[in-house]
Amino acid sequence: MATEVACRRCLQALGLGIRRNGATSGPKLRQLARLGHSYQTYSTPSRKNISPQQQGQLRLNGCRSQIRGTASLATSQEASASEQSEPKQPLLQRDNLFHSYSNSPSPQIRKRAQFIKQHAFCPHPDHQQTRASVSPASSEAEKPGIPNEQKQPPAHAQHECPDCGVPVYCSEEHWIDDFEAHLQVCETIRQINEDDHDLQSGRFFTEFDYPGYQADEIVVNMTNWDTFLYTREFEAVNDDRSMRQVTRLLTYPVTIASVLHELSPYNISKGGRLTPEGLKSFSALRYTLHPPRAGEGSTMKGLRLKAPPVRIFVLGARAESSLPREVWMQISHLFPRATINLIFIGPESMANRDDEFPLPERTASNPFGGIVEDRLGPQMKITTYVDYFHTMHKANMFAPYDPYFDCFMLFHPGLGHPASSHEWEETLPCLLETKVPIICTGYTQSDMERDLNWVKKKCGGEADILLEQGENRFRSLRWDLNDLDPHDVSCGNWGVWAFRGKRYEATFKDS
Repeated sequence: MATEVACRRCLQALGLGIRRNGATSGPKLRQLARLGHSYQTYSTPSRKNISPQQQGQLRLNGCRSQIRGTASLATSQEASASEQSEPKQPLLQRDNLFHSYSNSPSPQIRKRAQFIKQHAFCPHPDHQQTRASVSPASSEAEKPGIPNEQKQPPAHAQHECPDCGVPVYCSEEHWIDDFEAHLQVCETIRQINEDDHDLQSGRFFTEFDYPGYQADEIVVNMTNWDTFLYTREFEAVNDDRSMRQVTRLLTYPVTIASVLHELSPYNISKGGRLTPEGLKSFSALRYTLHPPRAGEGSTMKGLRLKAPPVRIFVLGARAESSLPREVWMQISHLFPRATINLIFIGPESMANRDDEFPLPERTASNPFGGIVEDRLGPQMKITTYVDYFHTMHKANMFAPYDPYFDCFMLFHPGLGHPASSHEWEETLPCLLETKVPIICTGYTQSDMERDLNWVKKKCGGEADILLEQGENRFRSLRWDLNDLDPHDVSCGNWGVWAFRGKRYEATFKDS
C-alpha cells in the first residue's frame, strides 16, 4: 500500500502547496490530485528486472521529488505575489527632495548636470559674451559693454550653488562676487530642483488621475486653476508642488479651451482683453463647439445630422504632441457635444515618440504620411504630420478653411526669435490667407512683444488682433530651467494672444 499512494508527509506537502497558492485554479487542483498516480511516468522498460520493492521505492521517490518541486514552486509564487502586492517604497520622501544635481540619487538628473556643465557658460560680467542677447532677462545682457580684449574668456559653469544645487558659475569666487544677481533667481531654481526630484521620487501621483465625461448640469468655472479643477472634479490637490506638477501638462489643452469656451475668462469688457474682431471670430467657433440640443437618442428615431469636426491645427508641435492622450482628451470633455480633430504639424511633431517609428509611407491616399489616432473616443481624433504647414497648404491638403470649424494654435512659436523666425517666413502668409483665428503663447511678455512686432512687420497691416497680449489665466505654475543658461527660468504658456488675417466687409451703395 505504501508504494501505491503518497505518504502522510507527502500529503502535508501537497496541502502546504495548495494553501500557499490560495485560490488555486481547477486545472492546478486536478494536477495536484493526480500526483499520487504520476509515478507511472517514471517506469521504463529498463526497470523490468528490478524487484517490486525497489520499483515501489523508485516510484515513491519520484512522487516525493515532484511534490517537493510543486511545493517549492508554490513558495516562489507566493514570494513573487507578495512582492507585487507590497507597494514599492518611494526613492525620495517629500521632506528629502533637495539634492544637488551632481549628487542626485536619480541618474537622469546626474546626466543633466553633466550636460549643463558641458554647455552652460558662467554669467559673471568679467567673462566675454558668448552670444548675442535676445532677451533683456538673459544673463548675457547683464554683461557690461567692455571690450572683449579686457575680459576673461568664456568658462563653463562648474560650480554648484549650495542653495539651489544647480551648476551656475565657473568658480566659487565668481559665485560669491555675483551672489546678489544670482539671489534674484536662486529660490526659483531651488523650487525647480525639488520639482525635478519629485518627478523622480517614485511616489504615486494622484494629481495625474484625470476626470472623464462632464455632466451637462455641472458648469465649468474657468476663472482660474482652482475653480477649474474643482468644478471639473479633479482629485483634490492639497499642496503647491502637486499643483505645479498637474498644471505643467494641463496648461496645453486648457489654454486652448479657455479661449474657445463660451465661459471663457477673456471678454470684451474693460480689461477683458478680447477685441470686437475677436468676439466675431470666437463666437463663430463657439456656435459649433456648443451646438444646441437636437433631441438625439440611441434609437433610429433619435438619429440626427452632426456638424463636421472642429479642426484645431497645432503648428510647430514639439513636446506637446507627445503628451499623454488623457491630457488632450480634456478638450473633448469640455466640449461634450462637439467633434474635435486635433492636428499636429511640424518637423519635430514626432519627438519623444520613438516607439511609433518608422513613419508611415507616403502613398496616394496618405501623401504626407499622417499618423491617425482615431480610437481615443467617439468625439476625438488626433492626426500628426511631420512636415511644414506651408507645404501642405500649397497642396490644398486642408482646404477649404471655415471660420466656424477651424483655428490655429501656436505654442511658444518664436515668430520673432532670430533662431527660428526664418522657419515662419513662408508659413505666416499662408496663415493670414485662411482668415481663421491664430492663438499664440509666449514664455514672457518680451517674448510675445517680439513675436507681435515681427508679425506686424511681415504682414504689412493685414492682420487683426483678436486677443490682446497678457498673462495666461491657465499658464503652467511650474518653472522650467534652461540647461544652456541656468539663470534663464521660464514657465510654459505664460502669456497668450491671438490674431487673424484681416477681413474686409463688403458694403453696397444704394442704387
